[in-house]
Amino acid sequence: MLSYTPGSSLAHRLDPRTKLAAQIAFVVAAFAHTTPGGLAALTLLALGILASAHLSPYSAIYAYRFALPFLLVGPLIEGLTLGGFDLTRAFETGLASYRVLLILLVSAAYVRSTPVRESRAAIQWAVPGKPGAFLGMGTAFVFRLLPLLVADLKRAREAMNARLASERAVHERMALLAVTGVERALGRADGFSLALRARCFAWNPTLPALTFGRLDLPALALAAGLALSALY
Repeated sequence: MLSYTPGSSLAHRLDPRTKLAAQIAFVVAAFAHTTPGGLAALTLLALGILASAHLSPYSAIYAYRFALPFLLVGPLIEGLTLGGFDLTRAFETGLASYRVLLILLVSAAYVRSTPVRESRAAIQWAVPGKPGAFLGMGTAFVFRLLPLLVADLKRAREAMNARLASERAVHERMALLAVTGVERALGRADGFSLALRARCFAWNPTLPALTFGRLDLPALALAAGLALSALY
């Protein structure tokens, strides 16, 4: 599971607001340029973004491996017809799935290179007032809790395999893993709530100061170019 990793890469040195703007612009461009040529250009850009965060494409894809079956099954289901298999429909859906994969890769670079507190500060800067505080708080909670929940499920699955759970029926294993996952999630939620109260959680914490630097100018220009390219 991807999480923030301290480093000195180009992406690490960018302002989180710049990275959010670039990510949003990439999403807009991905939905605007749906042709193979457009997606090929966005692929090169996504690889460059991964390189700027010192993140390999394999590591990013492996981190989102749980979404890959849905991206692969979609084109197959769309291509099925009563008379056989429609390659045109499957190809169009495959392009849409690939577009989602590119967006996931760009988001992986953001998660790896941006501390949670800086993400919250950027969101609360963009959305003022209580809505921004609530949105930033929710984002911070997800970034902190989701890796823990995934790790809990992985340990539960390893414990099941050690107890020969593989000999049980598939539906029994799924039910056992689901019950264990819910129990762990509730336990994590209780512990997280206690930790917030112990730290006197507030709506207006002292967040890190955000400043734009010279490196942000080319990245902001790239974000603007991507957004403008969606108009043509």
